[in-house]
Amino acid sequence: MIAFIDDHRGAHGVEPICKVLPIAPSTYHAHVAKRRDPAKRSARARQDAALKVEVRRVFDQNFSVYGVRKVWRQLKREGFDVARCTVSRLMRDMGLQGVIRGKSVKTTISDKAAPCPLDHVNRQFKAPRPNVLWLSDFTYVATWAGFVYVAFVIDAYARRIVGWRASRTAHAGFVLDALEQALHDRRPVHRSGLVHHSDRGSQGGFKRSSQHSEVGGCDERCKAPIRIH
Repeated sequence: MIAFIDDHRGAHGVEPICKVLPIAPSTYHAHVAKRRDPAKRSARARQDAALKVEVRRVFDQNFSVYGVRKVWRQLKREGFDVARCTVSRLMRDMGLQGVIRGKSVKTTISDKAAPCPLDHVNRQFKAPRPNVLWLSDFTYVATWAGFVYVAFVIDAYARRIVGWRASRTAHAGFVLDALEQALHDRRPVHRSGLVHHSDRGSQGGFKRSSQHSEVGGCDERCKAPIRIH
């Protein structure tokens, strides 16, 4: 608002602009006076102005990659008595942001062209008893050796993981192995009418679990019909 008045005061004047904007002319003039004479600023404003110079210096000296934590620690090492939240606020005000290591990993890429089976649960992920609705997905975990993908199957009744597998690459096989483990451990009976629900992702052939013949029909070991979608 102050900047707007600065930009248009020459054409319209301060008083007419303040009549339209929710600001008193005295408030604007007080801001201008503080801007011209830093001694009239509050103690916190003067401290912030001095700290911004130091924050900018540390940020620039470290190739503009330091985030809040490293800038704060460097200032503490240099003897500045400043809180981390203060550094965070000042960097946010100045538009400074550190570089985040690594890169984002997409575990699910929705394929709009791929056929989508009907949603038999209508987005209601609740079950009246065990082995009625299983939910599957996979994610990634960062380790020192790199990213590890983890597939898991959850029983919606108790929100318990009933099958899981880990892999260095995202492919359909380890997702199906998680389902196979759940089938082997739980052995759902024929009358359970188990439904296995997964997302629409196509990353690594994840949709193939909806078309896998061995788990799409009646499994030889558990003798239970499984609807996968």
